[in-house]
Amino acid sequence: MSKTLSQVYYFDSGKKHITSLFKKQLVSLFEEYNLYNREVIILCIGSDRSTGDSLGPLVGHELNKYHLNNITVYGTLEDPVHAANLSDKIKLINDKHVYPFIIAIDASLGTMEHIGFVTIGRGPLHPGLGVSKKLPSVGDIHITGIVNFSGMMESLLLQTTRLSKVMTLAEIISRGIIFSLAEYNRDYLADHFIL
Repeated sequence: MSKTLSQVYYFDSGKKHITSLFKKQLVSLFEEYNLYNREVIILCIGSDRSTGDSLGPLVGHELNKYHLNNITVYGTLEDPVHAANLSDKIKLINDKHVYPFIIAIDASLGTMEHIGFVTIGRGPLHPGLGVSKKLPSVGDIHITGIVNFSGMMESLLLQTTRLSKVMTLAEIISRGIIFSLAEYNRDYLADHFIL
């Protein structure tokens, strides 16, 4: 794990114990924000029509398998949250949930040496930034998976990103979230889920 000056933490998916390190940092943020009496919203942004951009829907799909208590997941393979409906979903969340704690998740582009890293940061996610789209910022904290490098023809890079890389990142993120919520407050998990 490494940290930048802007309080974004980087985790190399190729290293041992990555899920444990990711979980530890996430629990620390949960404690800092004090999630008790707040409904947790996990907003997974992306499209199932582009390999590189499918990270969010894949994470949402995995999280929905666990039947989490007191947690609402938006953005799955079946019902993705993407550029065309993001504003409507944010409005829905604000109308439907009282004082929600939003964890925003999306794929991102980065430097060549950071491909395959997961990041966690305080504050909102700025979706679409890597492909020059102006979309609303969202989230109390944000998680990204760096799926490819930026610099030129970003939309094409997202289309040609290896699915195995995206799947690895989605698994680390979804498992890290499950384990961190379990450690932070075991009541968040359904009774039948065994760690």
